[in-house]
Amino acid sequence: MQNNVLILDFGSQYTQLIARRVRELNIYCEIHPYNKLPNNVSDFKAVVLSGSPFSVRGEDAPHPDLSAIRGKKPLLAVCYGAQYLAHFSGGEVAPSNTREYGRANLSFIASGEQFFENIEVGSQVWMSHSDTIQSLPTNAVLLASTHAVKNAAYKIEGEDTYAIQFHPEVYHSTDGKQLLDNFLIKIAGVQPDWTPNSFVDTTVAELKEKIGDDKVVLGLSGGVDSTVAAVLLHKAIGKNLHCIFVNNGLLRKDEFSSVLEQYEGMGLNVKGVDASARFLKALAGESDPEGKRKIIGRVFVEVFDDEANQIKDAKWLAQGTIYPDVIESVSVNGGPSATIKSHHNVGGLPDYMKLKIVEPLRMLFKDEVRRVGASMGIDPELLGRHPFPGPGLAIRILGDITAEKVSILQEVDAIFINGLKENNLYNKVWQAGAILLPVQSVGVMGDERTYEKCVALRAVESTDGMTADWVNLPYEFLQKTSNDIINKVKGVNRVVYDISSKPPATIEWE
Repeated sequence: MQNNVLILDFGSQYTQLIARRVRELNIYCEIHPYNKLPNNVSDFKAVVLSGSPFSVRGEDAPHPDLSAIRGKKPLLAVCYGAQYLAHFSGGEVAPSNTREYGRANLSFIASGEQFFENIEVGSQVWMSHSDTIQSLPTNAVLLASTHAVKNAAYKIEGEDTYAIQFHPEVYHSTDGKQLLDNFLIKIAGVQPDWTPNSFVDTTVAELKEKIGDDKVVLGLSGGVDSTVAAVLLHKAIGKNLHCIFVNNGLLRKDEFSSVLEQYEGMGLNVKGVDASARFLKALAGESDPEGKRKIIGRVFVEVFDDEANQIKDAKWLAQGTIYPDVIESVSVNGGPSATIKSHHNVGGLPDYMKLKIVEPLRMLFKDEVRRVGASMGIDPELLGRHPFPGPGLAIRILGDITAEKVSILQEVDAIFINGLKENNLYNKVWQAGAILLPVQSVGVMGDERTYEKCVALRAVESTDGMTADWVNLPYEFLQKTSNDIINKVKGVNRVVYDISSKPPATIEWE
């Protein structure tokens, strides 16, 4: 634990990016809300304060208790954190004459400072704030400025406390990773020893201790997350792991049978359960996106409960929950970040279900899950599979769910995904799928007028799903895919391509 970093979240949209940059240095970190410090603060090697949408001058400003940290741990305060230290420690923070947002360049760097080692004047940084630090806190020394922001970075004498007005975690800060390296490794002395292999060794040991000889039921989806979770658990508890793959009637075309075949030979104990009729019945008439997610989550739990009751002495339910699921579902660990959407595998179990939850990947981002899987020798083709939402095609069918709509979307999706693979585009895309829209449009087929459904194709590139850009697929490919869908899928006469990025849109439409 002594080489771990604590990130205190003040609600910034960039907080998870701080964690990603720290992880890229092979350093393990955790995000906790500013007002709910972990009990073991003394075990962390260094602390980072995030930015925030709040103003330190506001009555509702986050006000952390830093008594166990300030002057006792190396501390890096970012944006709001820098303003907080100034405002409450003898400095002055005031509204900026102009909102300071976007690219800027360092015009001054104090000489001989380890904090800015290998970073030169002119280095680009990213600003995102409406207040500015007018005067530094007591015992502070100016370290850097930009043309518009005099107090862009400072340190507190007699402490390993550093503060910056800009965001090193954002890619636009070209030397942000170097600055984090300087602070965490050179100043704080954190060892960069968190690797996929070390994660596997540590996690397997923790799972053995936590689970012992108990039996575990795992909801297997065929995707990267649940597969890596299964292999980790299998390493820890072997035959006591019981994997269940549920057909919720909302999978891709032929996915139920192909996924079961995929796991043959991996040594995992997998049982296939076809509950498609049960899910479709429960979803009948429900059009609200959150309503659909909640129904699917509830029925998943019911199915797992039924299956777990058939496994004598099963005590745990394992899930492939990863960090973006947690961040998007609730405020980070109860912190002030905004909720975006709920996930069917986040949030605990109902009282009637007697299984405890184990989530070995809960603190990993998607790319980290893939690296961990590769270190355990999992098939690269399986690890390269695109993410697929837990609620399946239900959130790609806008409006109510029927078996007919599912069938139409499965055919459309198969043409799109197979086309990506056939044209060597699949591995250039992070996630792709088709969406069935709740609109009908006029078309002409032969000499007849048609009034049929419209589908949207979506393909994005991303690192972890927190942000995403649409992929500029070749026009020739889109043209052929559109023709194939309209000619081969009865009931569809129009295809559109989604060119929205996240943010402001999300990857899925619901």
